[in-house]
Amino acid sequence: MSSHLKDDRVGMWYAVAAYISWGILPIYWHFLEQIPSLQILAHRFIWSFLFVAILITMRKQWPQIKEVFTSVKTVSMVLAGAVFMCANWFIYIWSVTNGHVIESSLGYYINPLISIAFGMLFFKERLNLWQTVSLCLASISVIILTINYGQIPWVSLSLALTFALYGLFKKVVHVGPVVSLALETIMMIPVAIAYLGFVEFNGTGSLGHVSPFVMILLICSGVLTALPLLWFGIGQKRVSMFTMGFLQYIAPTINLILGIFFFHESFTTVEFVSFSFIWLALIVFTFSRMKFMRIPIKEEELIKENT
Repeated sequence: MSSHLKDDRVGMWYAVAAYISWGILPIYWHFLEQIPSLQILAHRFIWSFLFVAILITMRKQWPQIKEVFTSVKTVSMVLAGAVFMCANWFIYIWSVTNGHVIESSLGYYINPLISIAFGMLFFKERLNLWQTVSLCLASISVIILTINYGQIPWVSLSLALTFALYGLFKKVVHVGPVVSLALETIMMIPVAIAYLGFVEFNGTGSLGHVSPFVMILLICSGVLTALPLLWFGIGQKRVSMFTMGFLQYIAPTINLILGIFFFHESFTTVEFVSFSFIWLALIVFTFSRMKFMRIPIKEEELIKENT
């Protein structure tokens, strides 16, 4: 087996650290629930940029930033990704601070399946029978929740769709994780500063009106945003796609547990049935990937034996 198909232990730990961090973030946003979601989002962009700017300076990567801005197409793609990242962050923060943690966890369970659909639509990827079955099972989950709620579960679907679209644009823009995050925050910084300036001028801002502890949490939100993304980038380079896909369910699983036991949200029988279809879809999809991943490995070994 070639080295690029092996899972590096260090990469595994980086990936696990990223997903655990994303899983426990609802607790962090819970302590900021007194601050409007849009203000948290704006602060998150500003402090993320400052943290990443320090990393970019230390790594001497500003020329790479400048080079990206010479391509209108690349800038457009990065901007589109930044917009969807912004939307995803806002919906997620709002859902946590407004008692929808379980709904948000469902969104991130659904997200990989939407990404699969995007692969079929935009990259002509084909699904085998069992992967198609997993998509159908996930669709049943959404239908059950829609009937139960009496309306479409917008929080779950919006989170899943915006993150999948963010991933889509990230896929077509080939820049490193630090540079990519720096570009995204640079593009959103003017809007974030303008918005915070507006609310502070109107007397509805949080600066000077929250405790020092909350202010520290706001500042640290930049680090908590950037670090998991960097860990994810390192893990992605060292670990197989299958393993990364399997590990990504750590985050929504922690979200679900927190929603039930920390935030004490109700988890009805209907929701349990709906989540069961998602879990079954993930099991089917995981085994379909395991079968798929064996094929290139065997082929490569045969090639080596014949050379």
